[in-house]
Amino acid sequence: MTPITSLDLTGFTEREADVWTDERGLVLSLHFFGLVPDLPATLDDLDDLRRGLTRLTAEAGAGLIEAVPGEVDALPAVRQLIKVRKSSGHGQVFLGSWTVPRATCSTVLKIQAAEQQMTGLREAVIADRVGPADYFRPHPYAPDLPRALPYHVADHEEWDAQFPDHPLTLVRVALRRITPTVTLHEQFKALPPFGTPPVPPAAPAPPATPPAPTSRRWFRRGS
Repeated sequence: MTPITSLDLTGFTEREADVWTDERGLVLSLHFFGLVPDLPATLDDLDDLRRGLTRLTAEAGAGLIEAVPGEVDALPAVRQLIKVRKSSGHGQVFLGSWTVPRATCSTVLKIQAAEQQMTGLREAVIADRVGPADYFRPHPYAPDLPRALPYHVADHEEWDAQFPDHPLTLVRVALRRITPTVTLHEQFKALPPFGTPPVPPAAPAPPATPPAPTSRRWFRRGS
């Protein structure tokens, strides 16, 4: 179960709990993490957030294409697009996600699609158009950090219209269509926002002061 109570699943077929697929090879999944989000910075600190996400993605053997702040059902969120090598065979898998963090938990909507038989066509065509010198670029979020996968202009959104069936295009289009339809549970929305310092536990109440013992001498005198 996740805090996402509804979303537009047109074209998708449920495969298991919180996982759907469509005929184009998209896989949509919903996730809930009952832990303090492991984002490297708050959503307000965009430069550090992007740099940290770039580093974490590279350490996992993947490449961060973009990280963009936004909202999901009026809550602050961050959208990531990531590419990773397929575990077997040639090609890449492209993953797009929205992470909606709260102070002590988060929910994630993820859509992914993998390259099939035809791999590298988008990259080859665009590299030929822009030339090798303009194709590969330093990563805009962390130009000094090592990368597991190269950053290049073929992943930019401006090329999506020319490659409508490419998995990266399909992921972007699906995220753009589905995100405005997401509804979050009101209890989740009412939680403190991400970055809110945890409330310290209340100090235990001091023990009640016992009444002063009755003086036997006074008792005898007053009797």
